[in-house]
Amino acid sequence: MEKNWLIDRRTCLRGLGASLALPLLETMGWAESPKGMAYKPPVRLGFMYMPHGVIMDDFWPKSSETFLTDLPPGLESLRPVIHQCLMMKGISGVPIAPLNGAPHALELSTWLTATLPDANRRNQIHIATSADQIAANYVGGFTALPSLELATMPQTHKENQEGLNEAYYSHCSFRSSTQPVPAETNPRNVLSRLFKNQTGVAGGIKSGGALPSDPLEGGMLDLVLEGARGLRRRLSYNDQHKLDEYLDCVRSLERRIVAIEYRQKEAALEAAGVSVTKRNASDSPPIEIRIPEGDRRSEYMKIMCDLTVLAFQTDTTRVSTYIGSTPNGVSYPELGFTDEHHSVTHHNNQPEKSGKVAKISAFNVEQFAYMIQRMHSLKEGEGTLLDNCIMMWGSGLEDGNKHSRENLPFILAGKGGGAIQTGRFLTDVSGNQGDLLGTILTSAGIPLDRPIGIATKHLPQLGGIAEV
Repeated sequence: MEKNWLIDRRTCLRGLGASLALPLLETMGWAESPKGMAYKPPVRLGFMYMPHGVIMDDFWPKSSETFLTDLPPGLESLRPVIHQCLMMKGISGVPIAPLNGAPHALELSTWLTATLPDANRRNQIHIATSADQIAANYVGGFTALPSLELATMPQTHKENQEGLNEAYYSHCSFRSSTQPVPAETNPRNVLSRLFKNQTGVAGGIKSGGALPSDPLEGGMLDLVLEGARGLRRRLSYNDQHKLDEYLDCVRSLERRIVAIEYRQKEAALEAAGVSVTKRNASDSPPIEIRIPEGDRRSEYMKIMCDLTVLAFQTDTTRVSTYIGSTPNGVSYPELGFTDEHHSVTHHNNQPEKSGKVAKISAFNVEQFAYMIQRMHSLKEGEGTLLDNCIMMWGSGLEDGNKHSRENLPFILAGKGGGAIQTGRFLTDVSGNQGDLLGTILTSAGIPLDRPIGIATKHLPQLGGIAEV
């Protein structure tokens, strides 16, 4: 279809100071292919972390031949999108000597840096720029947010393993060797950032003033719907459908965040002896949802995953990192037990404890699977949003019981614009954490002027090429 007009890819809906970036539309300038060339959407990079390793027999597939059909229990949630995934066995972590007594301070801090902290400056942050921030330094200038850092828990864990700075326990993103990047734990604040005041006007709606002090009050989407109606009249049928679907998703996300906050306030009043509803005295009190450590952790994590999807879909950022939890202090009551994650990882092969670790790992993979399925359902260009992403889920330990790191668990999803060949399980990869991170970045088109941490080589297997 010949287009009589095009809108810029940075166009956003705007009204009363709130703005919302748009997904890729046919009528956007960036959707126009140069003569003789097919359009390629940008590649996004996402990283999602879980501490303490896995139960290997529950996590690793049985064989490369049966990978797509015979999944272990820990990966069952990935079944609908397993053909969009790539797994590799044989990626080793950073050797931690001489800091052998600090496995939990190092499992997260080395995960995206592939670098050991400076043992001569233990009480200071001195490590390396992390892979996500290397990518953000290269592509961040093309988007409103250079990168998006999310976490389930406040980054305040304090411990003194080997005298290391406490920030090593709860940070995986480092803007420089001495500067950890804080992560946002409040979904309201994240959504507000995605609605932040930006340049650009769509549908003839003029720019307003500052962002309202409480942008969710009354519904942020209401502030931009008039712009959407004006824009919609000028779109093709396919773009109208995509815009409607997109706004429905944003509305649903906004309502879920408001609902969580409403239940939090109601539960707090009930706990203080203040009745807030006309419930019968015999009724159970409202469920208490504590963010970020609520009984329904899955609901919270899914919202954070949706915010990542929204940020990628609107090209608000092309790099996102989500720390699903940090070492120590985390429990999963919605799984039917209240044991702390860390304590049950020291199971000494006791079936009851190791079974709980397996359930926790499967739960965290399930949240990753939710995000991947959502991305796979969203059309972008000639494929899906997931086709244009490289998403990595993993842990900084192989086995929490032994603190081993010779065979770290990783799951990759998305084709990276064609650079990654998915639907495979590679059983004999020889490489380390730095090799993997460097290969992921170069697959996304990020040039590297030096290896990442302990990296020594490129892993061509990610693209389906045999190692020489």
